[in-house]
Amino acid sequence: MTMAELDQENLHRDMTAWRHELHAHPEFGFEEKRTSAFVAQKLREFGLEVAEGVGGTGVVGTLTRGSGNRAIALRADMDALRIAEQGTMTYRSQTLGTMHACGHDGHTSMLLGAAKLLAGEGGFDGTVRFIFQPAEEWGRGALAMLNDGLLERFPFEEIFGLHNMPGLPVGHFETRAGPIMSAEDNFEIMLKGVGGHAARPHAGNETLVAACALVIALQTIVSRRLSPADIGVVSVTELITDGTRNALPGLARILGDARSFRPEVSAEIEKQMRRIAEGTAQAHNVSAEITYTREFVPLVNDATLVEEAFAAARSVLADNAVGVAAEPTTGSEDFARFLEHVPGCFVFLGNGDSAPLHNPSYDFNDEGLLHGARFHAAIARRRLPG
Repeated sequence: MTMAELDQENLHRDMTAWRHELHAHPEFGFEEKRTSAFVAQKLREFGLEVAEGVGGTGVVGTLTRGSGNRAIALRADMDALRIAEQGTMTYRSQTLGTMHACGHDGHTSMLLGAAKLLAGEGGFDGTVRFIFQPAEEWGRGALAMLNDGLLERFPFEEIFGLHNMPGLPVGHFETRAGPIMSAEDNFEIMLKGVGGHAARPHAGNETLVAACALVIALQTIVSRRLSPADIGVVSVTELITDGTRNALPGLARILGDARSFRPEVSAEIEKQMRRIAEGTAQAHNVSAEITYTREFVPLVNDATLVEEAFAAARSVLADNAVGVAAEPTTGSEDFARFLEHVPGCFVFLGNGDSAPLHNPSYDFNDEGLLHGARFHAAIARRRLPG
C-alpha cells in the first residue's frame, strides 16, 4: 500500500468514526449544540479558524492558503428528524424519537473530511469557507445564517453542496444545470360550520363532507388548472376534524404541501386553491380560511459551475460514474437560499441500495464518505487553482 493509499484509508476510518458518533447523537434543527461543538473541535484540530453560533447553532470554518483573494464555500447540513429509528446497528440513535434519517451525519462527516484533507495537503490558492448549517429540514437554517451576517462576516463568491441519493450506486455522481430541486409551499384550509348529532345532519352545517369534496377538488389544480408544460404537485397530507363516532364535526382542517419550480406556478397554485376552497365551502354552506406559506424556494444550479462540478467529479471518480441527472426532483432543499445571493451548484452522490430518505430504517452508506470528501476537495482546488 502506498503512502497516499494509507492516508486515504486513515481518513476514511476517521470519517466513519465521526459519522457513527454523530448518528448516535442526533439533534433537531436549532438544537444541534453537541453536533456543533463536535464540528468546531475537529475544525480547530485541523488548524482552521472557527466561528460558532452563526445563525443559532451554525459553524463556519475558514482555511486560507497562498495569496489568492478569491473565496468559495462548501456547505453541509447537521440536523436530524423527529423519526424513531428502527435500525439495529451498534451506533443507532440514543435520542428517543430522533434520528439521522436523511444522511446529514454523512454530509457533515464528508465536509469535515474535506477540511482535514485540504488543511493537510493544500493544493489551492485562496480561501475556503466550510459552512455547517443547522435546521435544513424545516427550511430555516440557511436564512438564519444569512440573517446573522454570513456573507458580510465570511464573504465568498460561490457555493457548493451535496446530498446522498438512495438508489444511485455508491461512487456515482449526478447533477444538472438550471432547476434541480423544487420549491415547497405549505397550506392549511380551515372549514368552519355547525356540528351536531350524527342522526340529524340536516340540523347543522357539518364540515366533513365539504372537506372530502375539497380534497378531491384540489387534485384538479395540477390536472386542469396548470399548463401541462409546468411541473406542479399538490398533496393533501392531513385531514383533521373535531367530530367523533356519533357527532358530526363543525370544524375540519386540511393540511398539505405544494411543489413547483417557478414562482409563477406557485402563485397560480395558491390562486386556484383559494378559489376552489372558497367555492366548495360556499356550496356546502360553511366558511373557509386559507393559510398559504412558502417554505423553500426552487434550487437553481449555475450552468458554469455545474460544468466545473462535473470536471471535479471526473478527477476523483470513474468517468462513467459521472452523469447528468435525468430530471429535476420535486424534493426541496434549504441550500437554495444561498443561491439567491451567490451562484452555486448542488450535486447528488450515490448511497447505494439503502432505505429511502426519511425512512426509519435508513442509514447513510459509509462507503460513500471518501467520495464526498474527495469531491469537496477537488472542487476547492479547481475553483482556487494554486
